[in-house]
Amino acid sequence: MGLNWEDFTKKGAKDYEIAEAAEKHLIKIKTLAEGIGLLDEEILPYGHYVAKIDYAKALNRLKDKPDGKYIDVTAITPTPLGEGKSTTTMGLVQGMGKLGLNVSAAIRQPSGGPTMNIKGSAAGGGMSQCVPLTPFSLGLTGDINAIMNSHNLGMVALNSRMQHERNYDDATLAKRGLKRLDIDPTRVEYGWIIDFAAQCLRNIIIGIGGKQDGYMMQSRFGIAVSSEIMAILAVAKDLKDMRERIGKMIVAYDKKGNPVTTSDLDVAGAMTAWMVDALNPNLMQTLEGQPCFVHAGPFANIAIGQSSIISDRLALKLCDYHVTESGFAADIGFEKFWNLKCRFSGLTPNAAVVVATIRALKCHGGAPIPVPGKPLPEEYKVENVGQVEQGCANLLHHVETVKKAGISPVVCINSFVTDTKAEIEAVRRICEAAGARVAVSDHWLKGGEGAIELAEAVKDACEEKPEFKFLYDLNQPLRERIDIIAREVYGADGVEYSPEATKKLEGFEKDPEIGKLGLCMVKTHLSLSDNPTLKGVPKNWKLFVRDCLVYAGAGFVVPVAGAITLMPGTASDPAYRRVDVDTETGKVKGLF
Repeated sequence: MGLNWEDFTKKGAKDYEIAEAAEKHLIKIKTLAEGIGLLDEEILPYGHYVAKIDYAKALNRLKDKPDGKYIDVTAITPTPLGEGKSTTTMGLVQGMGKLGLNVSAAIRQPSGGPTMNIKGSAAGGGMSQCVPLTPFSLGLTGDINAIMNSHNLGMVALNSRMQHERNYDDATLAKRGLKRLDIDPTRVEYGWIIDFAAQCLRNIIIGIGGKQDGYMMQSRFGIAVSSEIMAILAVAKDLKDMRERIGKMIVAYDKKGNPVTTSDLDVAGAMTAWMVDALNPNLMQTLEGQPCFVHAGPFANIAIGQSSIISDRLALKLCDYHVTESGFAADIGFEKFWNLKCRFSGLTPNAAVVVATIRALKCHGGAPIPVPGKPLPEEYKVENVGQVEQGCANLLHHVETVKKAGISPVVCINSFVTDTKAEIEAVRRICEAAGARVAVSDHWLKGGEGAIELAEAVKDACEEKPEFKFLYDLNQPLRERIDIIAREVYGADGVEYSPEATKKLEGFEKDPEIGKLGLCMVKTHLSLSDNPTLKGVPKNWKLFVRDCLVYAGAGFVVPVAGAITLMPGTASDPAYRRVDVDTETGKVKGLF
């Protein structure tokens, strides 16, 4: 695309500066889309470099074409700084492009929470980014806005119905075409959402005022990407499927314990109306011009955290190789990719990349935990092979998780300038002894040229025939399946439940439909355990499930482990302090 990585690395350019310089070299979106076989009527441009794709038309046309090779990108347990999974996804696709392969990527649309907080926009970084960066980071084509409107409309309908049932008798309700639902205000499962990390909204009181000011009750906000609507966007196969799923969403229970759904509130159709355009995946590109689908959202610790099934199905018809990204580490993102996404989609992966950094391995080997916004401790700047070797226990645990799925793992050492040859060779020796391919990648520094070793390793892994199998059967009781995940994926000695979680799970297991839903675990991403301070591979512990939700529309039960919340908080030195606009050109600066 005309960018010289040496020019930028010598200058120490920031991500947004690289992305801005790339804009003059970007491929026009219609040219990019036509290059992978999309027709003009299937391309819905949003400006010059972003488009939505009419997936229904394209998939119908391509339905008889064989699928390409399917690759998932996951990681080891990260430090709070992240280990470059999105960057590696972009780098791998660029590296496979350097090999002359027809390849695409699918990543998740960033949330305004981390973009304006400490994590950044998840477009990748350095010379391996998804571009253009500004629209990617600031709302893109409006999918998350549609999700917020759809979700919050459901809450408007719920609270309005509770108010009117309080204010009017059955005869008056009947004249208005309403049947009393008799909603139990102590069993409202639904809340509001907003796409920022706003800890002040975790627990609120709504309806303060008079009888015309709504129904007063305790409520809450979650971050937008934790919404069941986002989960439905990730797993829906088409508009009909999405409409049916939204209609099954349980928002509350009545005073007899029966579920109250969006269909009961007569709001499911209107909620779906907000989502029609959002169901079409977004198309962008890497810095080196490979296609990148952007669809569904992040936060696999509190949500499904997968790029959408629709985007993967479409890309597999268009390209010979398709790289999709799962959130956080293999215990969270890959486990949900494996047991939820692949189960719903029917797709079989050919390989999985486990991203690791020497920095994270040192953290798991005993180095101080790095703190975002503060200088990196000196231990990360000097060679310590012993710490790296000890930290490899965490990496091997995730490699074994991938192998349990019956697919080939490739360990990617995401290279940093502070890594030493001895440290890298220790990782290679340990992982190869465990039966995993290992590749060192300099994609952040050199783009696709720096990822050729990784691309070759992944291409080689895709030649192996997968022996894919799920971890659990949906006919097994929910608590038995939770125990299997805790033991087999997290390394726990078992599971303990709060009285509230026990009561809910007992009820779910008696329900013939809910009892056979999948499991979408909510757990910290900073440890294999439910305690974020425990690094490496914790021993002698039990997973504590304190609550359990049901996302009947999305198709899973959601056990909530530890102290994690569905609304993250904003840090004291957030990214928004450094984001600004050049008032002469309108260019946004400071994004990363």
